[in-house]
Amino acid sequence: MSAGKEAADKAFARGAYPHLIDGVRTVDKDTTLDAIAEALSFPDYFGKNLDALYDCLTDLSWLPAGEHVLIWSGSSGLRERDPKAYLAVRSVLSDAQRALGPSGDRKDSRRLTVVLPD
Repeated sequence: MSAGKEAADKAFARGAYPHLIDGVRTVDKDTTLDAIAEALSFPDYFGKNLDALYDCLTDLSWLPAGEHVLIWSGSSGLRERDPKAYLAVRSVLSDAQRALGPSGDRKDSRRLTVVLPD
């Protein structure tokens, strides 16, 4: 079983909503933003930049209440190909996860957990 599938099964087992990203598709910042947007069904108004990524990740109002687990399998591919883009995206993911975490500043019925299984 792949690490991503295993992480998705664990999320589902605890009642969370898993959202999978295939790292094969994340070859640069733009394709990574597209993959995240697709995995989380971002609205059409998503601006396809890091600020818009943060805004959408800390909103998630179009998704059902509960924990949403973003599972990015193969993220190491982007880290190797474009370390700067990888660090920028990871920073936004970390900030959004913190904001929607149990002690975060966004009080919502949705939580975000980011998992990088590799």
